[in-house]
Amino acid sequence: MDRRRFLKGTAVLSGFLTINPIGLFAGNTNSNSVSKKTAKNIIFMISDGMSSGTLAMANQYSLNTLGKNSHWIGLYLENKVSRALMDTASASSIVTDSAAASSAFGGGKRVKNGVLNIGANGEIHTPIWQKFKKAGKKTACVTTVTITHATPAGFCINSEKRNAEPEIAEKYAQEGFDVMMGGGDEFFNAAKREDKKDIYSLYQKKGYQILKNRSDLQKAEKGKKLLGVFSTGALPYTIDRNNIPGLQNTPTLSEMTKTAIDQIKDHKDGFVLQVEGGKVDWAAHANDVAALIHDQLAFEEALKTVIDFAEKDGNTLVIITTDHGNANPGTIYGNEATKNFNTIANYKYTNEYILNNINENFNLQQMKDWIFETNKFSLTDEEAKHLLSFYTGAEKQEEGLYNYKKMPFKAYSEIQKKHNSVGWISMDHSGDYVELAMYGPGSELLKPFVKNTDLHYLMLEATALSDRS
Repeated sequence: MDRRRFLKGTAVLSGFLTINPIGLFAGNTNSNSVSKKTAKNIIFMISDGMSSGTLAMANQYSLNTLGKNSHWIGLYLENKVSRALMDTASASSIVTDSAAASSAFGGGKRVKNGVLNIGANGEIHTPIWQKFKKAGKKTACVTTVTITHATPAGFCINSEKRNAEPEIAEKYAQEGFDVMMGGGDEFFNAAKREDKKDIYSLYQKKGYQILKNRSDLQKAEKGKKLLGVFSTGALPYTIDRNNIPGLQNTPTLSEMTKTAIDQIKDHKDGFVLQVEGGKVDWAAHANDVAALIHDQLAFEEALKTVIDFAEKDGNTLVIITTDHGNANPGTIYGNEATKNFNTIANYKYTNEYILNNINENFNLQQMKDWIFETNKFSLTDEEAKHLLSFYTGAEKQEEGLYNYKKMPFKAYSEIQKKHNSVGWISMDHSGDYVELAMYGPGSELLKPFVKNTDLHYLMLEATALSDRS
């Protein structure tokens, strides 16, 4: 090669990159990056506990089984969103819990794990939904876990303890948020509360309509505040809801999200809505791949509902993220990896349902038959004996954050791994940087790498609202 010609060429390229470093990579820009419009509404979407491997596996499953990309990855492929990585640490650890993570978004300050918007010295950080309510906007939260759980609570109230859910149910009523939907009947129902307070009547006296099932949701009266509590505890996992008779009268996250938007979209001063796929996190804690993928895809159905609205509306900033990673699941290299992963399409139920329906009276053949019926693979005699040992007491029962019945989630996921090529690093939260995407007015404010607390101030700036804390 002519050295002089090569040097001349590199100088020209170098000069081009100096003058216009973005020009060569114009495909990485999007139409939102030039928008300077103030956002009237905000919809903040959180797939709780979503590691990047969860996003990838949900898309891979959707591609291989349903023949299409998942909605989140579709937004990337269509270049519709601004995108970043986010640091999720709390004040007490590089690995956050959901309370501290939501408080970072909600209060704009990092707090200790387990706390909602209260600093180490008792400082009260005003939650952002209260700020927007004071500014005249309608306020709403929708989740697949208890509506009093850490993630919705972090946007709404202050509490020394995330587990003070009975008190949080009362605090929501005091603040008067417009739409609140999820599970958690035990925190509102006088017959289930220790103090026997009828919290439903408290909401009714304040003018709320109370919804208890999907049929109620479909008949929701517009223009009236709404409390929807659709189950004791969290709502069912999506795959179980779809396959177990009797669960279909529980609304989906997408249905709740659409109703929430319809209730508040016409308000002259706009609205703010948080949408949480809370059971993505619970599935990761259980190393339950079927629960994880199907609840992630259900979250992304809600995402589609939101984007469809935002595209027509033109005044809505949509924030799409997670609060932290969990268990870091992923597919494992091997000659049969693709074939193995695709067998997840044969799974009919969550591992929670499968393991809860085993008992100490099962013999080896019954165990093998049950697993084949529900997951379509065959246990060896040794694997069947090992699973049974957790029910006969021969094996120590497993612990776990949402493993109240001490089911052998880890043991079973290790057996599944041989057949589906999906592995997990733990059964708990992780400190990895996470995906963050934005659509609509205000998305141009997003930088490539942010801290979780930055989103609090970005929301205020995007809506031209001064910080009222």
